[in-house]
Amino acid sequence: MANYDNDATLTFSLKDEHEQEMRTILYTVYTALTEKGYNPVDQIVGYILSEDPTYITNHKNARALIRKIDREELLTSLVRNYLKL
Repeated sequence: MANYDNDATLTFSLKDEHEQEMRTILYTVYTALTEKGYNPVDQIVGYILSEDPTYITNHKNARALIRKIDREELLTSLVRNYLKL
């Protein structure tokens, strides 16, 4: 049985949820590209720069998945994570 007597407050952030969704999609795409023998980093960068979906394999539905991510939002997240902001 859950204890609801403490004063702790649970928080939920849509931003955190969205970041996790992007991370999950990128890992799936990375895995699919690796399984097909591609250099996944080069292929993902090519897609981000060009928005040409042919950089991404259809294996594991990776091409459809990566198109769910807004490229500008992805780049913003990547820069923030790189700079640890």
